[in-house]
Amino acid sequence: MDDDETAFSARVVENIATIPPDTWARLAGDSNPFVSYPFLLALEETSCASNEAGWLARHLVVEESSGDIIAAAPAYLKSHSQGEYVFDHAWASAWERAGGRYYPKMQVAAPFSPVSGPRLLAGNGPVSKESRLVLLRALETVCQKLDLSSVHVTFCTKHDYEVMGVAGWVQRIGRQFHWYNRDYTKFDDFLAALTSRKRKMIRRERHQVADQGISVSPLSGDDIKSHHWDAFYRFYVDTYDRKWGYPYLTREFFEALQDRMGESIVLIMATMEELPVAGALNLRGATALYGRNWGCLGDYRFLHFEACYYQAIEFAIDNGLKTVEAGTQGPHKIQRGYEPVQTYSGHYIPNESFREAVERFCREEEREVEWELKKYSDHLPYRQAD
Repeated sequence: MDDDETAFSARVVENIATIPPDTWARLAGDSNPFVSYPFLLALEETSCASNEAGWLARHLVVEESSGDIIAAAPAYLKSHSQGEYVFDHAWASAWERAGGRYYPKMQVAAPFSPVSGPRLLAGNGPVSKESRLVLLRALETVCQKLDLSSVHVTFCTKHDYEVMGVAGWVQRIGRQFHWYNRDYTKFDDFLAALTSRKRKMIRRERHQVADQGISVSPLSGDDIKSHHWDAFYRFYVDTYDRKWGYPYLTREFFEALQDRMGESIVLIMATMEELPVAGALNLRGATALYGRNWGCLGDYRFLHFEACYYQAIEFAIDNGLKTVEAGTQGPHKIQRGYEPVQTYSGHYIPNESFREAVERFCREEEREVEWELKKYSDHLPYRQAD
């Protein structure tokens, strides 16, 4: 690639529908559904990602002089910090106390989805790193021209994270808990890898769900009907109501998702006396199952663990998937076979003094996260190898 970045031009795109789907797919790849064209388009067309929601689409594309798009970023102007799961509320408060204006900011992310994946979309060719660096410089330019406080690339891949480090962005790590398929052929193989106490605990929890008269099973593709979405949306909204939150996604979004990428959906439904009582939404990638939303009408012992964790593990084993990513939070996931992993983000902050303060915060936080990762890793439920 020519080192002269003037050979490229960048432009902001206000609607992903104006980008050719095959171009976006070429840059994003097919491994992660949350940066796929159908997923992002469904969010925009159902107004989940909109100015009113505080997620105003302002995607960035970088073009060669020929007009070919060589890189892109799913970017949004944000008027708040909700639905991101990499928390910067303290940064916003500190900057505004100092007389600054933190919002709007730019977020490069999969909206409402704490799922790691590519954010600096440039394919996997021999010049992809250089294309990502050009994309980062373009994001910096947009930030300065729009007089934004900052740009945040969240839940990115380690490769994106490393490129942002080369570009001088502030790097930040977090942690989640993921399950790994070690060539299990059935759920009992996974149980056999655990210590006796944890193996008995999981069996007991699964039996207690069944003993309550609850049946739990996965649905995908055409097996998911409109009445399933009606039930799941009730569960989803009820979860936010009980947490004093606001549901980000609309009923129309789930229907649009079904229309555009139904085969990627794995909807775990729990029923009692043939009536739905709970559900968990997952999306399937090339090698991973991603757990996203859960809801339940009632209080059923161990049902959350069954629908969100054990059913996901069983589905992954049955379908040859390598990992299950179960979203945010959850040290309680460790004793159910999930392992601590790092997550990555990068942050561009034009103001030097503010940037230095955030850098110090992230380095202190990093030491704490690394300590947590070691502590959790010392308490995994797997049997020691002979």
